Amino acid sequence: MSMVTGLKKLKNGIMRTYIDCMPCFIRQALEAVRHTTDDAAVHEAVVRRVMELAGKMDMGQSPPLIGQQIHRWVRDFSGQPDPYRKVKQRFNELALALYPELRERVNCADDPLETAVRLAIAANIIDFGVFGSMEPAKLHQTIDECLSANFDVAALEEFRQAVQLAERILYLADNAGEIVFDRLLIEQLPAEKVRVAVKGSPIINDATMTDADAVGLPSLVEVIDNGSDVPGTLLKSCSEHFRYIFENADLIIAKGQGNYETLSDADKPIYFLLQVKCPVIADHLERDIGQMMFHKSDVLTDKQFSVTENL
Repeated sequence: MSMVTGLKKLKNGIMRTYIDCMPCFIRQALEAVRHTTDDAAVHEAVVRRVMELAGKMDMGQSPPLIGQQIHRWVRDFSGQPDPYRKVKQRFNELALALYPELRERVNCADDPLETAVRLAIAANIIDFGVFGSMEPAKLHQTIDECLSANFDVAALEEFRQAVQLAERILYLADNAGEIVFDRLLIEQLPAEKVRVAVKGSPIINDATMTDADAVGLPSLVEVIDNGSDVPGTLLKSCSEHFRYIFENADLIIAKGQGNYETLSDADKPIYFLLQVKCPVIADHLERDIGQMMFHKSDVLTDKQFSVTENL
């Protein structure tokens, strides 16, 4: 049974914000400011202000849009343009240290694409918008579980065919650190067809061009930024250049819950790769928290499927 009460299913609509999202917004703000100062008085001031803002929020907006507004205020209040900078650097370095071994596992696998997809979804656990912190051991555990879990082979074949047929593939990255695992999947795609998009400026631990450069993505494919600081892909806030590329893509691969929350109603062929990490998303997808999802947009089919079992 879902933990979310009174939640209407929006099967073909964009995610809106629910009361269940409010504690998460407050926690995010507190964690963000704690990355900038140890001053308890500042922490209290931020929490009080976000609680005040929460009472005035338009609940019809998507959670990433409200998150953008809150984190903009926290950055302005703290005077720190990128509170998660050190966290992002640490997880980029952690993931890069794992990269040679993981790349070898992909290359030696019976089906390299399958292994790369599994790893890309597993790495979506590196999400400080949902988890305030994460020990490296949890990442290792998730990798092992994802690599050994049951897999929907038919779903993978549909994805493989979609990649082959597409002429322009847009890969929407999510978090720093995670993009190293994205690289493993991108290496299995036709490089000449692929563009990767990162955020236009810092928001939580989402990847920006700085992170893409740090993990070597521009050496593989063209990397662009979307011109936005929404922790997802809200098209109206993105640059004209990004919107043009988005609208002309034949296939979009979108990582993470934020991209699902902002693009679940998009009239585009999208494969959403994510871990279900909160009750609202679990209820919307009718899946369990902890499940790893490969969710196909309705433009492709009205079917959705799980890549792995519950972890």
